[in-house]
Amino acid sequence: MRKKPGFGGFLLLLATLLFIIWGTRVPSNNRGWSPDQKVLSYGTFEGDLVTIYNIRNFTYRTPSDYDIRYYNKTFNLSQMKSVDYIVEPFSLYQGIAHTFYSFGFENGDYVSISVEIRKEKGEKFSATKGLVRWYELMYVIGDDRDLIKLRSNYRNDTVYLYPLKIPKEIIGAMFKDMVLKANDLTQTPQFYNTITQSCSVVSFRHLNQVSALKVPLSIKLVLPGYSDRYIYDFGLIDSNLSFEDTQRAHRIDEKARRYADDPEFSKRIRE
Repeated sequence: MRKKPGFGGFLLLLATLLFIIWGTRVPSNNRGWSPDQKVLSYGTFEGDLVTIYNIRNFTYRTPSDYDIRYYNKTFNLSQMKSVDYIVEPFSLYQGIAHTFYSFGFENGDYVSISVEIRKEKGEKFSATKGLVRWYELMYVIGDDRDLIKLRSNYRNDTVYLYPLKIPKEIIGAMFKDMVLKANDLTQTPQFYNTITQSCSVVSFRHLNQVSALKVPLSIKLVLPGYSDRYIYDFGLIDSNLSFEDTQRAHRIDEKARRYADDPEFSKRIRE
């Protein structure tokens, strides 16, 4: 009588399947993308001027019901003023969150850059799938009124916006480095990875590449919900308060709902 395979045999079969997926799946820019992630952003440079194409600025009714809108805009890197680190917890487990940057300019312009999985139609994020070359990586470059309001006003998540203590020339270099990476992904797609290519890990990799600050890789970056406390302890958040008071002071989701239709939305949420 043939014995049924035990738990060890099941694990071996599972490992074999994962190895096949890992070894045979290649990244692509040609899939049936979700409408909100179908279009890739990119930039062109001329001296200090960078023109960003396909800045996302959707008008939402719900997270899945929206009007698709993009615009192009030229920014002057010499007028770079600030960078904010945005944290969106979306799970009862503290470590689960999404993070991204919002860059500010002296003329009052803001543009956000968010490192995300590029979803196909009907897909949802899975940390496990993110380990086995399931999702492509993308850089969503968008208006604050899209990337922030989507999370605060339509997903109804808590959102924190922390100003970072980084010299202006480094902020400009970070912005340029992220746009260049977005450009690269339009030609050479790459896979997202839950550990090595997560939103926080990639975001601070850009900072490390252009400065001497060198934020060390930590499990608190791999688990983005802990990343704000981690960079607070590192001295990157511009605050003289305790971390708990800093977090309370920089919660912005209520402001985002209050000033949802204000033409100066980006300014109001930072007041």
